[in-house]
Amino acid sequence: MKKIITRFAPSPTGYIHIGNVRSAIYPYLAARQSGGRYILRIEDTDQARFVEGATELIEDTLKWLGLEWDEGPEVGGKNGPYFQSERKAIYQEWAKKLIEKGRAYADPTDSETIQRYRDEDSAKKIPYLYRNHRPKEAEKSPEEILKTWQEGTPIRFKADPKPRKWHDEVMGDLHAGPEVQDDIILIKKDGLPTYNFAHIVDDFLMNINMVARGVEYLSSTPNYLALYEAFGIDRPLLVSLPHILAPQGNKKLGKRDGAKSATEYRKDGVLPEAMLNYLACLGWNDGTEQEIYTKEELIKHFSLDHIQNSGARYDEVKLLWMNGQWIRRLMEEEGADKFYVRTLDFWPKSAEPFDDAYKKQVLSIIYDRLKTLSDLRAMTGYFFEDPIFDIEQILGNKFIKKTGLSEKELASLLETVTEKLGSLDSWNEETLKATLNELLEQTGRKPAELFSLIRISVSFAPFSPALDLTLNVLGKNVAMARLNKVKEALLLDQQ
Repeated sequence: MKKIITRFAPSPTGYIHIGNVRSAIYPYLAARQSGGRYILRIEDTDQARFVEGATELIEDTLKWLGLEWDEGPEVGGKNGPYFQSERKAIYQEWAKKLIEKGRAYADPTDSETIQRYRDEDSAKKIPYLYRNHRPKEAEKSPEEILKTWQEGTPIRFKADPKPRKWHDEVMGDLHAGPEVQDDIILIKKDGLPTYNFAHIVDDFLMNINMVARGVEYLSSTPNYLALYEAFGIDRPLLVSLPHILAPQGNKKLGKRDGAKSATEYRKDGVLPEAMLNYLACLGWNDGTEQEIYTKEELIKHFSLDHIQNSGARYDEVKLLWMNGQWIRRLMEEEGADKFYVRTLDFWPKSAEPFDDAYKKQVLSIIYDRLKTLSDLRAMTGYFFEDPIFDIEQILGNKFIKKTGLSEKELASLLETVTEKLGSLDSWNEETLKATLNELLEQTGRKPAELFSLIRISVSFAPFSPALDLTLNVLGKNVAMARLNKVKEALLLDQQ
């Protein structure tokens, strides 16, 4: 298999959307599978949209996901610089090559005139193409253009419109007519290149042989093909990635559709393994029913021809389900001691006074109920402080209501429970499990009835781990104090 040399080339214009993340994942998998190279290049030529700290956020997100790069910021490499803003002289040199070939020109036309051209074409109800308004400067000789060009005057490509055909690794065989090819800007007024030009130059100089980007760039591909042809260079493999769609499937996913940035998901306690797994499978499938993939499995099974050519609906419920699967898997593989490190930022504030050993105990019995690590805050509070006392939660429980017992009778039932549990000399999972089973026989109650009463009395939570595990971690003193408090409140409520 040919070694894939590819890149992820984001613009540092703000938070990193999950669509951007998926655009980073697919080329990474292709490069790793083929034993090739994965390059990180920062396309920061749009200075007006540059956001301070965005580059560091991009790098941190890639590191979090385990998408290490072979060349780029922090790593270096023989094809740098890896920030486009530092490659200004390179782009101007390559633009001059096109001028020398008669395929580019300096264009002094002001923006007001260009807008007038647009308005005129709109009034005539014809498509606007700048080449139909090409200025007389375009006809100057290359020597004259090079002699008089100064930074501040844009350089435009001199299009040679004609039918074009190409193959896209996802979309298949495509074609376009001359009507979509134009005199695109190569170098802007500020002396920096446009994306349309810079990526052609950079990909060639960095030996890129596969380019993966969003399907929205398909309409610009004929212009890219024209540039490859004008330079006399081979184009790379082109991979167009369909949009990630909103949950309704009717439009491209946006922040208004509930999708969060990769950073927000990370802060919410989504694991990198789950995010990588979910996004890789959002629009790709290896033909099997498998859903949970490690990074190594994704590298092994990935192939471009299994990327679907239509949009994939974003499903946060599926992401959270997958995250829960990964929490269980990693907890069982790594053990509580190692996995606990991942949870440090997600415990409730009330857990601060407690030592790591106790929190690991809590984690070991609650982990299989977590969808995200941030669920720890809502699901473990009663292990660290007395829960908010609400006698109505007991009286309103559907299983307790089925008993038909009065408050006095419920108090009597709890009295039996506290006597039995209070007599235990050894408080551990084994003795607690045996004692709870004995209480079922002794009281003649169903597990859902008796255990719901005990569970709510000690936790006042809508659900909890197995009762013997919960009681064991809480400890005898805490559990008995809470059971007695509820028993007394039931009796007091009857007076």
